[in-house]
Amino acid sequence: MSASTASRIFLALLLTALGALSAAATVPSGTQLAKQQVLNRGNGNEPETLDPARARSDAALQLARDLYAGLTGESPAGEVVPAVADRWHVSDDGTEYTFHIRANARWSNGKPLTAGDFVYAWRRAVDPKTGSPYADTFAVIANGPAIVGGKADPATLGVSASDAHTLKVKLHAPAPYFLDMLTEPVMFPVYRPAIKKYGDAFTRPGHSVTNGAYELADWVVNSKITLTRNPYYWDNAHTVIDTVNYLPITDEASELDRYRAGGLDVTYTIPEAQLGWIRSHLAGELHIAPYLSTYFYGFNSSRPPFKDNPKLRQALSMAIDRSVIATKILHAGEQPAYGFVPPGMSNYITQRFAWAGWPRDKRLARARALYREAGYSTEKPLHVTIMYNTGDVHQRIAQAIAAMWKANLGVDAQLVNEEFKVFLQDRQEMRTTQIFRSGWVADYNDAYSFLQILLGDNGINDTGYNSAEYDRLMHEASRQQDSAKREALLERAERVMLADNPIMPVYFYVSKHLVKPYVGGWHDNGLDHHYTKDLYIRAH
Repeated sequence: MSASTASRIFLALLLTALGALSAAATVPSGTQLAKQQVLNRGNGNEPETLDPARARSDAALQLARDLYAGLTGESPAGEVVPAVADRWHVSDDGTEYTFHIRANARWSNGKPLTAGDFVYAWRRAVDPKTGSPYADTFAVIANGPAIVGGKADPATLGVSASDAHTLKVKLHAPAPYFLDMLTEPVMFPVYRPAIKKYGDAFTRPGHSVTNGAYELADWVVNSKITLTRNPYYWDNAHTVIDTVNYLPITDEASELDRYRAGGLDVTYTIPEAQLGWIRSHLAGELHIAPYLSTYFYGFNSSRPPFKDNPKLRQALSMAIDRSVIATKILHAGEQPAYGFVPPGMSNYITQRFAWAGWPRDKRLARARALYREAGYSTEKPLHVTIMYNTGDVHQRIAQAIAAMWKANLGVDAQLVNEEFKVFLQDRQEMRTTQIFRSGWVADYNDAYSFLQILLGDNGINDTGYNSAEYDRLMHEASRQQDSAKREALLERAERVMLADNPIMPVYFYVSKHLVKPYVGGWHDNGLDHHYTKDLYIRAH
């Protein structure tokens, strides 16, 4: 063993010991901690990547939040707090930010983390060659739109390092949500030497170097991802859990069985069909809370039969009974969705379809008329595919919607189930999709975090929707300094989009988890973000 390796191990052990001694300060007085601080979490699907710049699914983003840390972070209640940057200054006009990197910020190999690491990571993420689905996040930064559009060099992005601990960011217009945006994984730093040496394999065990509370220990595809505590994390003194295992379990019933058998401490979700039993037998462990998230179907507007056919899209949207889905298939308090942005979004009035309040008979009559005007009838029915990823709820909702379309319009819908990674790829390529299941969770508490994904040039716009009026209103809102005027522009943009029907909102989610009584530090929040560093295991 080399002297440098021995020194690193000694320092790591020392930092871990110091962290263990001070961690109790974050735990309520009198709490007895378990000797083994190991957490087992359900994580839904197998993550498509552990690259924070390319992550787009809940499974990948949750892991990224444990592995990496941005300039700002989130409190257990979902509030923005300092993270890698311990302080910052904003210019009077709201367009220039100066961030000060903590002196003790380190990578998991002990190397100093610098402002230049953020410059590199952001230029890499915004570069079209990287293929980040969240590249449009950087559109708020000077030269960001031109870079995303392939018209400027990533090196021209409005971010620079004055020195190792000072990062300067220039926005092209004020963005009141910018500090919230910095909590998104696409804004996290990445370790350049690992990428240079290993390329895309920099996310694999043995290659991965991270700066969050945890580092990657092992990754067995479709089985388990293990993270261990990063002793060089700047706030390691307030981290308690030493190891977290993420288990990809797509079948909700199987996840419940694993939880009941003691193999999981926290579930990703719960099986709707067994909610009654859970409420009777595990009420104290059930967490259901409002959630800034919408379940919807997307229409592929880039190809027939939905290209240039808004009447057909509206007919299908009007022909389903959202209340039946929310109350008969789902039972946890989900609400029918007649708009895209969910209720509870900060400084925003939830928008609805113009026909949302119509009686059922009037809606169906109008749906049938639009269906005929679009060129279809019972004699000439629409033949269409509904694509969804594996999951009992997704399947039952698809079956219900197909039955509603058949009964109310005569539509012949074929259901196509795909494994999650294939599903995401097919959606993004838009070559074979017609109608696809989707869902969106707010990355930060602002309506823009929802509405931006339907911009014509957004990398996550799997519908192919492209409206000059919608894009104009959205871009105007992104530059508007007056909060009331900005809100009005966003609301107008949503109304324009709803009139075009590129998506069919179905219901507004609630977050649903089972959490063992001995897991401490859990706080329900609208974003449903739960960092392992904020949790601890009580003796049990």
